[in-house]
Amino acid sequence: MSIVRWNPMVAPTFRSLVEDFFGDSDFLNFKDKNFVPAVNIKEMEGEFEVELAVPGMTKDDIKVEVLDGVMTISAEKKEEKEEKTKKYTRREFSYNQFSRSFTLPEHVNSETINANYADGVLRLHLPKMEKKTLPEAKKILIG
Repeated sequence: MSIVRWNPMVAPTFRSLVEDFFGDSDFLNFKDKNFVPAVNIKEMEGEFEVELAVPGMTKDDIKVEVLDGVMTISAEKKEEKEEKTKKYTRREFSYNQFSRSFTLPEHVNSETINANYADGVLRLHLPKMEKKTLPEAKKILIG
C-alpha cells in the first residue's frame, strides 16, 4: 500500500468515487448516456456533404428536418428484450437518442437536400444555389 498526499482543495468527483469503488468495470458507463455522433462536413464545388456516424440505428430511427434555415438531425431507438426459462427471467431495456442542429448557409438550397444511410453512416448532400450577384455601384455625378 502506498501513501498518497491528500489535497483538500481538490474534491473528488462523483465519477471518480464510483470508479474507485467499482474499479475499471463498465458497471456505470456514463459516456453512453450522452451519445452524440461524430460529424464530418465537407465543402465541395457545388455542394456540402455532411456525414454522421450512427451505428446500430436504422433509417427509420433517424429524422432530418429543415426549418427557418436550421437543419436538425435526430434519432431515437428503443429496444426491449425478455428471456424466460424455468429458473429465471431476464429483461433488458435499451434507449438511445441524440439531436444535432446546424445553421445552414444562405446559399444552400434546402428544397433539394437528399440523404442516404448505409453501413452506419448517414450522408446528407446539401446543394448550393448560385450566389446572386449584386449590381455594381453606380457613380452619380453631383451637378
